[in-house]
Amino acid sequence: MSGIPPDDFDASEYDASIYDRPSVTVDVVIFTLIEEELQVLLVRRKYPPFAGMWAIPGGFVHIDESLEDAAARELEEETGVTNVYIEQLYTFGKPNRDPRTRVITVAYFALVPYTDVEHRPGDDAEATGWFSMDELPEQLAFDHNEILDYALTRLRYKLEYTSVGFQLLPDEFTLSELQHAYEIILGEGLDKRNFRRKILSSGILEKTDKKKKEGEGRPAMLYRYREDAIAEVKARRLFP
Repeated sequence: MSGIPPDDFDASEYDASIYDRPSVTVDVVIFTLIEEELQVLLVRRKYPPFAGMWAIPGGFVHIDESLEDAAARELEEETGVTNVYIEQLYTFGKPNRDPRTRVITVAYFALVPYTDVEHRPGDDAEATGWFSMDELPEQLAFDHNEILDYALTRLRYKLEYTSVGFQLLPDEFTLSELQHAYEIILGEGLDKRNFRRKILSSGILEKTDKKKKEGEGRPAMLYRYREDAIAEVKARRLFP
């Protein structure tokens, strides 16, 4: 079924009050790499409930906007972050997750280079800040600890099967920088030869005509992500 009502449908005859109406919010998890750590952007809430506590940026969806538009709007209002790629993560809907009323939230996540973000607190936030995923506040507002745990698990899964990790890097990078980013997120070391063989054979990188000095050795070749490459690595796990 297309979901389009028939021509003879009269909305005035429909009684929407016979069903409860839960509210809908969006929350956006923003990851980046800072000083050898995977970090997440949080806001400190200005108003109750959970005033003064740190939380994932987010807010209520307006009746006339899509979920994606709501996520982009809330992100800009609370952090000043704009023009970043966001992807839907999961829907969280435990009945008691919000003390105000029945609230279902649709979580999104984004991966951005640290240098691309100039965050600022909006009207609903006292402050914004980056937090290491290893040193989060003990308790976040609502069920946001659970959302972050899920987001990290999902990120690690996608990192192994997709090209999502390139969104954390500048436009041009060395293979060592790419491997290091993957190791930080996965929380484990990767074999250098195996990593390079698999990433180069995937066909999602292209060489530039530039090199970068790394340590005492010869300058390393700079690569970039191919814009025409398929984001999903076909039917294989890149980094077991």
